[in-house]
Amino acid sequence: MTADASPIPFIDLKAQQARIADGLHRRIDRVLDHGAYILGPEVAELEAALAGFTGARHCLSCSSGTDALLLPLMAWGVGPGDAVLVPSFTFVATAEVAVLAGAAPVFVDVRAGDFTMDPASLEAGVAAAVTAGLRPRVVIPVDLFGQPADYPAVRAIADRHGLKVLGDAAQSFGATLDGRRVGTLADATATSFFPAKPLGCYGDGGAVFSDDAALIDVMHSIRVHGQGVDKYDNVRIGINGRLDTLQAAVLLEKVAIFPEEITARQSIADRYAAGLNDIVAVPTVRPGATSVWAQYTIVSDHRDRIAAGLRAAAVPTAIYYAKPLHRQPPYRRFPRAADTLAVSDHLSGRVLSLPMHPYLDSPAQDRIVGAVRAALA
Repeated sequence: MTADASPIPFIDLKAQQARIADGLHRRIDRVLDHGAYILGPEVAELEAALAGFTGARHCLSCSSGTDALLLPLMAWGVGPGDAVLVPSFTFVATAEVAVLAGAAPVFVDVRAGDFTMDPASLEAGVAAAVTAGLRPRVVIPVDLFGQPADYPAVRAIADRHGLKVLGDAAQSFGATLDGRRVGTLADATATSFFPAKPLGCYGDGGAVFSDDAALIDVMHSIRVHGQGVDKYDNVRIGINGRLDTLQAAVLLEKVAIFPEEITARQSIADRYAAGLNDIVAVPTVRPGATSVWAQYTIVSDHRDRIAAGLRAAAVPTAIYYAKPLHRQPPYRRFPRAADTLAVSDHLSGRVLSLPMHPYLDSPAQDRIVGAVRAALA
């Protein structure tokens, strides 16, 4: 018998779609029937469902995870002369929105064990911002690869310096910390529904969660060109940040199975850890936290050898992130907590993400683990 050499998908959206096909078609047909393609009734239904899922008082949907980060900054009046503290080891959108708002990102380091913002580096970053003549206004801890950042530690520093906390939960929606779901851990929390996310739609989408009704009201206006009574009554600078009704319909069908998928993701992460923890550094989840495992990311000095071995075995991999933001050309001019963000630099040369999705069966996962072990043999 020959070994199975068929390609393994990095994320298997087709398996999920087959599972929800009937309900998905009914929801899409309903939107086609009523024809309210922008801010139709499914959008408000989704916002209520997501708020209920997280425990947040309010949810405002929007057109992307990037807009979900930008909306609170605009609503808080962040702009020129302000500093937004962000980790360097993350996707560019986290820093990009600070620049789009007219502010300056200040880069801080992350912790090696869980990939999330290092509170000690955050403290140094606040000092660096002040030294650069900036007003520290907001900190954006990123819940990288699926688990929440250390919000209690970040909050303590933020309160001491008068900073707003904006959670970047693009990769952690559905996770918990100390019994509270992501969406309730910060002054505002942004998430993404990009198709590859743990809860994703079939295009771009995002949402902001907050218990602050006044903040939600302002973001509601900004989301539609700064509207007042209507979109032709413009009371502030805004954006076109609405979620399409069809995407809301897709998400409503997906959120119904989301808790089961979170459980499946944890089982897959447990199998990876059991099969790999003696040969590579596997990700850790802090006490009191859970992860939705948006990515399963290992760390190894032999990353290139592992990636080549997996490629030969028809197993895809990805690198999140090969270059920290403070080393990206458009962002090199902005302040950082230290001259060298050592952990971000270290991780960028060693991280490798393996296939992760709720429909990754045991035989496929055994192939992946076997291929990693063979590459390092």
